[in-house]
Amino acid sequence: MIRPSEFIHPEDNAALQQIESIPGFPALVKKIMSLGLEQLQYGINTASAIRLSPIQLPDLYRHLPPICRFLGIKEPEFYLEMNPMPNAYTFGDTRIFITVTSGLVEMMDDEELDTVLAHECGHILCRHVLYHSIAQYIMKGADALGILGNLTIPIQYAILYWYRKSELSCDRCASIITSPDTVTRTMARLAGGPKDLTQNINMEEWARQADKYEEIRTDGLWNKILQVSATMGLSHPFHAVRVREILKWKNSRQYNAIVNNINQMHSGKTCPACHNEVSDDWKYCKYCGKRL
Repeated sequence: MIRPSEFIHPEDNAALQQIESIPGFPALVKKIMSLGLEQLQYGINTASAIRLSPIQLPDLYRHLPPICRFLGIKEPEFYLEMNPMPNAYTFGDTRIFITVTSGLVEMMDDEELDTVLAHECGHILCRHVLYHSIAQYIMKGADALGILGNLTIPIQYAILYWYRKSELSCDRCASIITSPDTVTRTMARLAGGPKDLTQNINMEEWARQADKYEEIRTDGLWNKILQVSATMGLSHPFHAVRVREILKWKNSRQYNAIVNNINQMHSGKTCPACHNEVSDDWKYCKYCGKRL
């Protein structure tokens, strides 16, 4: 089982400490959740999306359980939503669920879909989901919170800043489940489109765009102001920045130590179909039914 402390991005950890130190923030979170927002979103998702299971689109559902077992987390509910835009999100507190869009499933191959799901499960493992859920409502507009709206003004950008940094941690989690190369390939799909267009992207060259962006962002006070204004309302970092961060992580001692530990723990025989560990005396995989 992987612990968040083994891969958490330092900027994620620092930003989370900052927002939790904001006076009144914990009370605000409790108040928002007490309004029934979780029940509202859960009910809408249940009625409008398709819940996946071993008997409901099992070929798609089968991607999730092995990831949850590997991370040692309780399996969330898993939904498919009709939406041509490639996207995935995790929501909830007491009843957490993951939703993927049809556009995402159609664009990704199996490894890339595993990467997306591992990223979302990383949010669960790191206990990001409650604050992410609150942030999503804040992003929809403080007016929806009535008199509480004024309270969100001083923390809106702080929580979005943390939201962006938390994505870097979960990219790391995804790279542990699949690989850094698969994570960067998935980023290419999300940034540039289908595989036939993006399969030959030079990742190192793309990461250098993030270096160029950093030069622009730090080139004088005015450029700093412009770039802060461009990013302060975003929930995710720019794709080139995420690719650069995961390439750095790929070459880190921390990542390689995790991989070595995993290889030592999981050096047994695996099913060629679902990649779960199997015993030598099994004739069929107990997870997917594949003949061994």
